Amino acid sequence: MPLSKPMTESELIDACLEEDRLAQKMLYDRYSSAMFTLAYRMTSDFDLAHDILQEAFVKIFRSLHQFRRESTLGAWIKTIVTRTALSWLKKQLNFTPLPDDLSNHFVDWGNSLDTEYLEQAIQALPAGYRTVFVLIEVEGFAHKEVAELLNISTGTTKSQLFHAKKKLKEYLESKY
Repeated sequence: MPLSKPMTESELIDACLEEDRLAQKMLYDRYSSAMFTLAYRMTSDFDLAHDILQEAFVKIFRSLHQFRRESTLGAWIKTIVTRTALSWLKKQLNFTPLPDDLSNHFVDWGNSLDTEYLEQAIQALPAGYRTVFVLIEVEGFAHKEVAELLNISTGTTKSQLFHAKKKLKEYLESKY
């Protein structure tokens, strides 16, 4: 029996909208690993990341009819997972505004980074630093977007990012 060709993004969306359970499983399988990684990086909590992923996919399937196809499905899903994680984290995050002049300093990472140590260092950051770092440096959000998502100023995102990088550098230097 020949394998059927993979569904395009548009076909997958249409099948999910028709409540095709196999298509819904395909969509989940296609995106869940990357979205779990995002949730875990933001929370540093394995169980919480699973809860966020589950809640986010419920939201995704309930609101898929609202997806306007102006971006990729993956980008839309990433936004839902990010916002779901942030709703959990907002209860825990505490941002302390720092002087704006600190946010423009360059942090030299050196020549080599071990991925495992870097991941440990990211997870060791305080929640506010980690959240801003992951959203900007790992997920590619702009400072303005992160500021809006977290309801803080862009100056605060810049200072949180600066201090996150500084703490990461200190952590990584202590490991080498």
